[in-house]
Amino acid sequence: MAEIRKCPGCGAVLQSTDPKLPGYTPKPDGALCQRCFRLTHYDDLTVSMREGIDPDEVIDRIAELDALVLWVVDLFDFEASMIPGLNRRLRDMDIIMAATKRDLLPETMNHEKIARFVFSRLKEEGVAIHELILSGKEDRMGAAEIMDAVKRYGNGRPVVVMGRANAGKSTLLNRLMDSDALTMSRFPGTTLDFNEMTVDGITFIDTPGIEISHSILMMLPEKELKAVMPRSAVKPKGFQLKGDQSFAVGGLARLDLAGCEKAGCVWYISGDLPIHRGKIEKADGLWEKEYGKMLKPAVKDAVFSEYRISKKEEKLDIVVDGLGWACVSGHVSGIRVKVPKGVNVTFRKAMV
Repeated sequence: MAEIRKCPGCGAVLQSTDPKLPGYTPKPDGALCQRCFRLTHYDDLTVSMREGIDPDEVIDRIAELDALVLWVVDLFDFEASMIPGLNRRLRDMDIIMAATKRDLLPETMNHEKIARFVFSRLKEEGVAIHELILSGKEDRMGAAEIMDAVKRYGNGRPVVVMGRANAGKSTLLNRLMDSDALTMSRFPGTTLDFNEMTVDGITFIDTPGIEISHSILMMLPEKELKAVMPRSAVKPKGFQLKGDQSFAVGGLARLDLAGCEKAGCVWYISGDLPIHRGKIEKADGLWEKEYGKMLKPAVKDAVFSEYRISKKEEKLDIVVDGLGWACVSGHVSGIRVKVPKGVNVTFRKAMV
């Protein structure tokens, strides 16, 4: 019986017969699949796996393990990181949370503010965790705290690392191992199968990212993801508002704010994305004329859905999965959001 060999970068079973399938290596004795090799050395995606990995199957496999769960969430894209019914599906499993990409949030947000926000949202979602650790790129931030929490709650069990695609699981594990063994990239769906490794005598199990099906990231070509996903701390872009105002974030989302009085809107999105501001009465014409031209990046042939809400909170976040959010403050009589059909929009109490 032939030995089953897995790529150490993504966990896929190595094969040398079909270049279009995961795990392909042109050399039968190759140690790394071609996809991981090109991602690591050239940032070149040869096979897209944003879709095709069954999220229910991943969670069901996790639920069968006698393991501590290390749930990795993306602080910048927090709403997309949520997994509905997690405590029900992973009943009686111990969960600790690593909140990654702390370095992408504005410097004005201290650890205490972030922790209050996370625990407030978890309470609203009915999710219980043992501990929260904030993690970022700077100085291996969070690595020691994660290992301490694993030793406290693990009781000798393996640690299964789970989270939405692109939450930063492989990056976090590489930091814990102090190596670059696992393939990292900006593309969702990098890890393709359960992948075991040992850190300080503790077994960690990396898992495929759970598909982020309601995110703008799933609708754009991979080559355009770079503009949408911030690579350094987001710099808030603020606007004072009066009357009826409209904002277009490229051709990805539109926000209409009616009846503004002593109001403001602050955007927390990638610095590479353009924001176009104008009057609501001119917004439809601009959208029809410039969509995909001046208003870009844009989703090709997109059909748009519309969300409406009356503002009640003093400060309200309008979050578009995969894109970022806008914080609206002051008096605004009506809010309308337009995004490509299937993209999730969340209205929440302000994070900042």
